[in-house]
Amino acid sequence: MTALTLSTAGAATLRADALVVGVAKGPKGPVVAAGAEAVDKAYDGKLAAVLDALGASGAEGETTKLPAPDGLKVPVVLAVGLGPVPEKDESFDEEALRRAAGAAARALHGTKKAAFALPLEDASAVTAVAEGALLGAYAFTAYQGGEKKAGKGGKDADKNGGPKQPLAEVVLLGAKPRDKDHKAAAERASVVATEVNIARDLINTPPNDLTPEAFAAVASATAKEHGIKVQVLDEKALVKGGYGGIMGVGKGSENMPRLVKLSYTHAKAEKTLAFVGKGITYDSGGISLKPAGHNETMKCDMAGAAAVFAAVVAVAKLGLPVNVTGWLALAENMPSGSATKPGDVLRMYSGKTVEVLNTDAEGRLVLGDALTKASEENPDAIVDVATLTGAMVLALGNRTFGIMANDDAFRTSIHEIAEEVGEASWPMPLPADLRKGMESPTADIANMGERMGGGLVAGLFLQEFVGEGITWAHLDIAGPAFHEGAPYGYTPKGGTGSAVRTLVRLAERTATGDLG
Repeated sequence: MTALTLSTAGAATLRADALVVGVAKGPKGPVVAAGAEAVDKAYDGKLAAVLDALGASGAEGETTKLPAPDGLKVPVVLAVGLGPVPEKDESFDEEALRRAAGAAARALHGTKKAAFALPLEDASAVTAVAEGALLGAYAFTAYQGGEKKAGKGGKDADKNGGPKQPLAEVVLLGAKPRDKDHKAAAERASVVATEVNIARDLINTPPNDLTPEAFAAVASATAKEHGIKVQVLDEKALVKGGYGGIMGVGKGSENMPRLVKLSYTHAKAEKTLAFVGKGITYDSGGISLKPAGHNETMKCDMAGAAAVFAAVVAVAKLGLPVNVTGWLALAENMPSGSATKPGDVLRMYSGKTVEVLNTDAEGRLVLGDALTKASEENPDAIVDVATLTGAMVLALGNRTFGIMANDDAFRTSIHEIAEEVGEASWPMPLPADLRKGMESPTADIANMGERMGGGLVAGLFLQEFVGEGITWAHLDIAGPAFHEGAPYGYTPKGGTGSAVRTLVRLAERTATGDLG
């Protein structure tokens, strides 16, 4: 993890390998942002003109490297675009700062130490810049590094040099290490970014290594380090307990399913939240096999469980006065002679029977069992997170997750929280008329319904397994969970850690009683 420090040193006096400054997009060209006054002075007040001559505009995410002039104790200055100049008496919004810091950190891969002289008007800005830099500095290199060859003395030497390592240290200039609010903001940002990056690691791990059993082992070991109680149900316990949904999905694989319960409690907690995550460590579609072109990234189908795991650990590390239980429904969906077939009927943990019309609609089956189990503890609210439907991607695109709920006020609160932390989301309905499409002549319900509105149909299916009177929301993160395009802002290629920050902020709001 990239180190984070706060410093009141001046931009012209701190020694580092690079110095990051902000540039806004003005009506007549780039405008140097607050925090970079000393740097502009070192350029004789002509930094904006130099950037303009190089074609820089201050547009969001734009990065321009310059050789540092005399008067600075760094070799390189990196100007990063913040987007449009704010209106009079307004500041850069937190997401603009977060994305700029992330873009700068990505541009500085291979650098040891960088000082960030971006606008820091308050503790919220400190959080945003720190989060953005730490998230932007992420790289998944566990399986890279080139071939090894024997060197002198029998030691291995890296033959191909390996990939550039992420920025090693971030120094926030203008953030005061002795200021209580600034220090707390930086500490929170470090915790949250660390857990988002751990979720990313899990999502990016190849499915031959991250099986349900392996995921459960990682979750168990990490949880115990932070005082989180762990319970793991293996295939024998799942069969004995009647978890027909989870077993129905996982029984076709040689890697058997698991249901993991993570319990964080606080002596002063007055509320309890349950987070439920879909954890399909690889989704081939099962007997309803996915075609080529649709299965190459299906290692990411456990992103919901990764988000839940990371959020529970973050809550524990922050010591929030709220009880949080995480449920990881882990399975591998594979075709074989023992796999569930279209037309089979499963008896879920709730006792409800489900006719399986499509084995590639498996996430709702594992979630159904986990939601019923979570409901038994009667939490104040349940939130499930899942890469559930391609229909949600068609509706909202690749960067926005959908929110459904059985309570409009709760759905609105989660939407506001997600937007606050910089996670694009949109509230979606649960139209009652779509329930009819899941009627089955054989079972209580089918796992498929009308094709149009498929994301909403999936939400209606899940609602069937939520305990009566329990507030519930469903986050379909199928779009933003795995980014296949070029990196942008603090978002890398591959696993993104979508929904972790939303869940953590929900826990914070619940702990303080500040949930609308």
